Amino acid sequence: MTARPVAPIIPSASRVLHRQGKPGAGGPIPLASPPGRPDVVYGFGRIDASGRVADRATIAALGWRGGDRLTLTAEAGVMVARRDPGGMVTVPARPYVVIPAALRRRCGLRAGDHVLLAAVPGQDLLAAYSFAVVDQAMLTHAPFPRSEGGWS
Repeated sequence: MTARPVAPIIPSASRVLHRQGKPGAGGPIPLASPPGRPDVVYGFGRIDASGRVADRATIAALGWRGGDRLTLTAEAGVMVARRDPGGMVTVPARPYVVIPAALRRRCGLRAGDHVLLAAVPGQDLLAAYSFAVVDQAMLTHAPFPRSEGGWS
């Protein structure tokens, strides 16, 4: 037996507006959050063998360009990059950040690791979190019901 796809049911705009008690109103639907730059832009990246990690959306949100100088710091499972005219690392022409090998070793990041990238435009910084750090945060603060030994 083969199932046939079911066509979506999409009400007309006038019908939706009428239900809201605003017949004929054709204005834009209000946004859930104010327009403008978000507080944090998230993305995912993978560290390659040369220490490069990138996500176009996070780098674009920061407005970093080739030639910008960065200062990188690290702690267990987390690398933080900040734009700094005196920084030792330069953003290349393509939108990515290079994490030097010594810094990768210090924070426990390895080639092939996937990381959660968090860009904070208001602070001009990019943080890369190992999934081990993200997993620990989820286990510590998760609103999900847990069974013994982890997730249910």
